[in-house]
Amino acid sequence: MTRGALRLVLLAAALLALGASTAGAATVKASALLPQLTVSAPKLTGYSRELFRHWSDADGDGCDTRREVLLGEARVQPTLLAGCQLVGGRWWSAYDSLFITDAGALDVDHFVPLSEAWQSGAWRWSAATRERFANDLDYAPSLIAVTASTNRQKSDHDPAEWLPAFSGYRCTYVASWIAVKWRWRLAIDATERAALRLGLVGCGTAGRVVKPPRAAIALGAPVAANDAAAGATTTGGTLDARHPYCSHAIAAGLGPYTQGVDPEYEWYRDGDGDGVVCER
Repeated sequence: MTRGALRLVLLAAALLALGASTAGAATVKASALLPQLTVSAPKLTGYSRELFRHWSDADGDGCDTRREVLLGEARVQPTLLAGCQLVGGRWWSAYDSLFITDAGALDVDHFVPLSEAWQSGAWRWSAATRERFANDLDYAPSLIAVTASTNRQKSDHDPAEWLPAFSGYRCTYVASWIAVKWRWRLAIDATERAALRLGLVGCGTAGRVVKPPRAAIALGAPVAANDAAAGATTTGGTLDARHPYCSHAIAAGLGPYTQGVDPEYEWYRDGDGDGVVCER
């Protein structure tokens, strides 16, 4: 099965789950995932879009990530020409509830924008992890085809700053935002958390999501020199048990924390600006 076909299956499952039937283990309330997100202040420096290599062709089929998303989300499939050129087709832009018949009028939006991802944890990641995030075809809500105008209105705003104009999609939008952040272990700030809580009020089944698989996270060398002083020391890829930031976790018998082996252990700022903590 190609990535495009897999995405279509996942998207169909998500739409079904958000419809009349939400029974079964395949879905989860976004409100149950929200308390599991770490709350911390965003990192406001160091971001560059070039740090996230995007629109890769991971499966080598000639269609890059953008076109895979367009193929996967098409309500009427376009004709696929040489070089993965798309002709015809029909799409629904969820942000403004418009049907679009020109693929060129669509942007593929990173549901959690690259800048927002950087601020909420991706600054710690390896380049390969950032690339996987930017081309995430393994969880349908991560990328979405929408009108270029709405994508640019959204920019890099979080749900405290921007919600889709189409109110009928807002519950799904908030729930999906939480799911993508949970999948990638990205933090939220206090204002964002309040907006997400409010956004789920009265959502019912639209507040459910297909439960996301956890993404594997590999940490990387700090991008900026000033970040190196704040990062954890490592020995052979394993966080040094002597590092003071990890003292409480070591005392609790957790660890060792091996990059790329124990992705469930992540580093987060503790929210009040006085250090970094280890959290599971």
